[in-house]
Amino acid sequence: MRPALTPYTLRAPFILLACALTVLFAVGTGVVCSTSAAQAAPLLLEGKKTLFQRVVSHPGARLLATPGTDAAVVKESVTPFTVFYVYARTNGWIQVGTGTASAEGWLEAAKATEWNQSLTLLFTPRTGREPVLFFNTEKALNDICAAPDMDARLDKLGAEASTLLQGGKTPPADFPVLASEPADAAGAVSEKRFYLMPILDMKDPFDGVKFLRVASIDPGSLGNGQDGKGGPPKTGIALVIDTTISMKPYIDQSLNVVRQIYDKIEQDKLEDNVGFAVVAFRNSTTATPGLGYVSEVVSDFATAKDRKNLEEKLGKVQEATVSSHDFNEDSLAGVYKAVESLNWSGYSSRLILLITDAGPLKSTDKYASVSMGPNELNDFARQKGIWITVLHIKSPGGAKNHAYAEQSYRALSKLSGNRSNYQVVAAPTAAAGAKQFAEVAKVLATGMVDMVKNTAAGKIMTKPKDEKPQKLTAEEEAARLAATLGYAMQLEYLGRAHENQAPSVVSSWIADMDLKRLAKSEQSPSVEVAVLLTKNQLNDLSAQIKAIIDSGERTKKTDSRDFFQGVLSASTRMARDPNMPTQGKNLAELGVLAEFLDGLPYKSDIMLLREEDWYRMSVGEQTAFINRLKSRLARYEEYDRDRANWESFGQSNPGDWVYRVPLSMLP
Repeated sequence: MRPALTPYTLRAPFILLACALTVLFAVGTGVVCSTSAAQAAPLLLEGKKTLFQRVVSHPGARLLATPGTDAAVVKESVTPFTVFYVYARTNGWIQVGTGTASAEGWLEAAKATEWNQSLTLLFTPRTGREPVLFFNTEKALNDICAAPDMDARLDKLGAEASTLLQGGKTPPADFPVLASEPADAAGAVSEKRFYLMPILDMKDPFDGVKFLRVASIDPGSLGNGQDGKGGPPKTGIALVIDTTISMKPYIDQSLNVVRQIYDKIEQDKLEDNVGFAVVAFRNSTTATPGLGYVSEVVSDFATAKDRKNLEEKLGKVQEATVSSHDFNEDSLAGVYKAVESLNWSGYSSRLILLITDAGPLKSTDKYASVSMGPNELNDFARQKGIWITVLHIKSPGGAKNHAYAEQSYRALSKLSGNRSNYQVVAAPTAAAGAKQFAEVAKVLATGMVDMVKNTAAGKIMTKPKDEKPQKLTAEEEAARLAATLGYAMQLEYLGRAHENQAPSVVSSWIADMDLKRLAKSEQSPSVEVAVLLTKNQLNDLSAQIKAIIDSGERTKKTDSRDFFQGVLSASTRMARDPNMPTQGKNLAELGVLAEFLDGLPYKSDIMLLREEDWYRMSVGEQTAFINRLKSRLARYEEYDRDRANWESFGQSNPGDWVYRVPLSMLP
C-alpha cells in the first residue's frame, strides 16, 4: 500500500500549460492586414490585436460552399489537420480560409477542433517509462492517482487496456481508458512523426503532476521519411574524441574498442548493419596555431566490411603537441562537426559518443567556435534523430573543472526530466583511466550492437528496471545506460518501421508524468511541451533577439545608458507604444517581443528584463546574458535551415509553415 498523492493545496499555481493560451499562428508580420468593406478579415481572438481565431480539420472533413450538408462541395476531402482561419460562425458551421485574404468555404463545426494555442505535447523517449494512457474523463484519471493502491490498480488497468485496445478496437463505454500510446512490442510513436496533441485544459490537483485535457489527431504522414523501414536497423556510432595533450591513452584505447566491436559484428553476421565514424577536436587555432585544427572528420562511417580503412585512419590520430589556451576544450565544435558533416543517411539509429577529460569552452570565451550552448546543441542533435552519450574522464588534474564539465555534459546528453546519457570514467592515473574507459566504451558499443541483433531477430528488448541500484561499478553503470538507450532506440525504430500513429482521440485526459513512477513517488515526464512557430514568427523573433543583442553589446562597450532605447528604436514596428516610458517596464510589457509570446507558461529572464536590471549587471553578467541570447539565436537559424522538420499542414504560403520548438528553447 502507498499513500495517495498529496492534493495540491498550498503551492502557488504553476503556470505551465495554462489553458486558453491564445497564441498560435499569428500573422507573420504581427500586423493585421487591412481589408475592404466587401472582404471580411478573419475573426480576432478575444483581447488580441494581431492574433486570429483558428481551427484544425479532422479526418473526413469536407469544405462546402454554404453552411449545410446539402450544399455544393468545394473540396470533398480536406487534408487532415489543415489549419484554417475562422471568418464566421453560424448554427454549427464555421466559415474558413487557409489564409487571411479571403474565406474559402464552410466546415461542419464537429469536424474541426478549436486551436487557439501554440502549445502541443510530444512523448518523451521511452527510457524506462510506461506507455501513456488516455482517460475518458478527468475523474477517471483522478481516481487512479488518489488510490492508496495506485501501483496495483495501474498494473490491472494496463493489462486490461492492452487487451481491450488491441488493434485499434473501441473499448466498452464504461472502460476508463480511451486509448494508449503503442505498447512495447509495437514500438513507440516516432519523434519524427509530426502529430500534434493540442492542450485544451489543465488541472493541478496533486503535488508534482498535472492533468491535461488534450486532443490528439494524427494527420497520418511521417515527418521526414528517415531510413529504417524494410529490414533491421542500421546503427551509426560516431566517436567524437578529444585529441589534446593528455588524451593519447584514450585515443589508443578507442582504436582497440573499435577493433573488438568490429570482431563482434563479424561474428554476429551484422557486417552491414553497424558503422563507425570518428571526429577529432581540439581548441582554437586562432589562440593557439600549433594545435592544427579545431575539429575534423577522421573517418566517415565505415561498416565492418570497410574496417581496414577506418582503423588505419584512427591509428594515425595523435594527441596535440602544444597546450590549448584554456583547460576547457572546444568539444561542442566536435559534436557539431559530427552532426553536420558525417553522412548519417542510411542509419536509422544514431549515436554520438563524446570522449573528453575537459569541459566545453564557456560561452564567454571569445574563441568558442560554436554559438549554441549545450542545451541548444542537444536539441539540435535530437531533431536529427541523434542521441548523445558523454564519457567524461575525471582525472586529478581537472578537479576544479569537474563540476562545470559535468553540468554542461549532462545538459548536452539530456534525455528528459533529470535523465541524461552521462557516464564518468574515473582516472586516478592515466593507466587506470584508460583501462576503465576501454571497458566502459566497449560495454556501450556492444549494447548498441545487441540492439541491432535483437531487432534483426524480432526480439523485443527487456524494459530496464525503474529502480537504480545504490552502488554500481563503472561497467555496470555503462551496461545500465546501454540497456536504457538501446531499449529506447529500438522502440523508436519500430515506431518508424510500423508507422505508428499517436492515438486518434479528439478529447481525453492524460497525466504529464509517468503514472507507474508516480505511484512510487518518483517524477519522470511522459510528455514535453513544444510551441508551434510559423516561419514568419521565427523570423520576427530572431530579428527581435538580434536587436536586443546588438543594443546590449553596443551599450556594454560604450557604458552608455540607452540600452532599452536602442532596443525600442530597432524594434519600433513591434512595439505597441514606442513612446511608452521604459522605467520599471520589462521588455515584454514594452511590446518588444511579439504578441504570440504573451502569456506563455515559462520563466524568461529576457522577457522579464527591466531597464534598471540591465544597469545593475556587471560587465561579466551582461556578457553572459548576451551570450545566452546568441546561443538561442544560433538555434533559431538552424531551425530555419532544417527543411525536413517544417510542416505545411495544407498551407501554401511557406511563411505559415510550422516548426515544433521546445518550450525550453524560447528566449
